Amino acid sequence: MHGGTRSGAGRKTMSVKKQPVTIYLDDVDRDIIMQMPLPQAHSFSQKCKILIDRGISRLHEELRPKQDEITFIDLFCGLGGIRLGFESALKQYGRTGKCVFSSDVKKPAVKAYQHYFGENPMCDITKIDPARLPKFDFLLAGFPCQAFSQAGTRLGFQDTRGTLFFNVAAILREKKPEGFVLENVEGLVSHDKGKTFEIILNTLTELGYKVQYRVLNGKDFGLAQSRSRIYIIGLKGKTIAPLDGFAKKTALLKDIIETAVPPTHTNFTKKLLSHFTLEETYGKAIKDKRGGDNNIHSWDIGLKGNVSEEQKDLLGKLLKHRRNKKWAQHIGIDWMDGMPLPERLIFTFYPHPYLHELLEDLVKKGYLTFEHPKRKVGNRRIADPALEKGYNIVTGKLSFEYSKVLSPYEVTPTLVATDVQKLAVPVGGGVRTLTTNEGLRLFGFPEDYTLDFLTEREAFDLLGNTVCIPVIKAVSERLLSAYFN
Repeated sequence: MHGGTRSGAGRKTMSVKKQPVTIYLDDVDRDIIMQMPLPQAHSFSQKCKILIDRGISRLHEELRPKQDEITFIDLFCGLGGIRLGFESALKQYGRTGKCVFSSDVKKPAVKAYQHYFGENPMCDITKIDPARLPKFDFLLAGFPCQAFSQAGTRLGFQDTRGTLFFNVAAILREKKPEGFVLENVEGLVSHDKGKTFEIILNTLTELGYKVQYRVLNGKDFGLAQSRSRIYIIGLKGKTIAPLDGFAKKTALLKDIIETAVPPTHTNFTKKLLSHFTLEETYGKAIKDKRGGDNNIHSWDIGLKGNVSEEQKDLLGKLLKHRRNKKWAQHIGIDWMDGMPLPERLIFTFYPHPYLHELLEDLVKKGYLTFEHPKRKVGNRRIADPALEKGYNIVTGKLSFEYSKVLSPYEVTPTLVATDVQKLAVPVGGGVRTLTTNEGLRLFGFPEDYTLDFLTEREAFDLLGNTVCIPVIKAVSERLLSAYFN
């Protein structure tokens, strides 16, 4: 309605002047707001204002820490492994933790985090103003490893610009929390010839924190997985004891296997177990580009067709010689790991009267390829049709159904997103892939944590990038010991 004098009309100072703001609501939301029993509100706008005020007031109340409550934020939170380890450490001191902000941009991670913790962490930390974050006591982050390409001579905060660690450092500088727990890949220590790690440590020191760090392996903390990572903790103005002297705990793969999940029966597993007993496969890699006693090749199980003992011998010698640097000069290329060798060169180390027939049969069955050598062009290798063709091994590490059969009496290798679904678990007289529950156990997640609502690919992609919870707990206890004392 236009015209007339409205209550509260007239010029206002900028501090109290109301501004129009556009929000988008569907019909359901609009109807709910309109039906709200708010007698003091006579318009849709007034009802929205009252609801917003009440929501802000409630949020402030929820974020206000209670007695003996430690607040924290969880950045690059993933599945929430750092949070679980930190909260577990707090319980050792009779304290509870309260997460006041969490952040991740990966949709499957957001779904998993919200399912377990009941909080939606969908947020791009690079777009957050640190000043607008709620107050908190500790920062938790498993930030990605990135080079500081613009690093100057100061090797401090300003040199971290353009990286995700810069966002971590910016929050520390603005909010000045009591301390932090950071986790990263072991390679961070040597990344960019140690320059990256030096900048990180200098930045944290520049921000007023006393820091301890160490590379620790999950297998020493009760996990059935060998997983080395760098752990960095820091406190404002308080010295922390070094990250060493932890009580060693061990576990084996057999301790976490779900024995009720049966093995799978495929052409590959049938051929594998027709040539080897299950026990003989324990700990063996399955790939065609390396030799050694701890490796099973596709020709060892006749995957593409049976081969003779002579052909197996020939393939074994070819595996070794195709890496020999002396052949690069004969071929006319720069050395590379795995060069195709012409028949004339193969004959020098395998002088068989029917060499040509043996090689051609292996090409026909698919164990070898007959190809031109590759020249180095920039950072790439490009086949050169002007060079003499040679014989080369066809398949690589991840070309088969499984890349390794795990031993139940050992720890697993480091799980990585690219090949975790290629690891074979021996169970019930056969083999199968890891289950997601087994994957969670290999990182120390609680038994009530589940990823059943994700695809296996999504679940293992997240697991390949998560943290060892018992190690987080141990380093957090060291941090909190210094903090509470």
